[in-house]
Amino acid sequence: MQDILKFISEHQLMIYMVVLMIFVGIELIEKVPSVLHTPLMSGANAIHGVVIIGAIIIMGQADNIYATILGFIAVVLGTLNVVGGFVVTDRMLDMFKKKK
Repeated sequence: MQDILKFISEHQLMIYMVVLMIFVGIELIEKVPSVLHTPLMSGANAIHGVVIIGAIIIMGQADNIYATILGFIAVVLGTLNVVGGFVVTDRMLDMFKKKK
């Protein structure tokens, strides 16, 4: 428990920034019209591909178990986001194809 509290106190600013980014992201996503969804999703998939690579690099250089666990969680969530984005984009593009 002491290690967790020490980690939180050492990385307090980073934790605040992540929480703030979550709220800003939710607000931005709610404001996007559905017409722009597919182009923005493609851009988000590209960005999350970079996030996954960065998380893998940081996880490989981690010096404690907590950083490794956070890196693993970042890789898993980033991968889920990329795969989900491609699935949603594919379904939306299928809606515009001519029906047989």
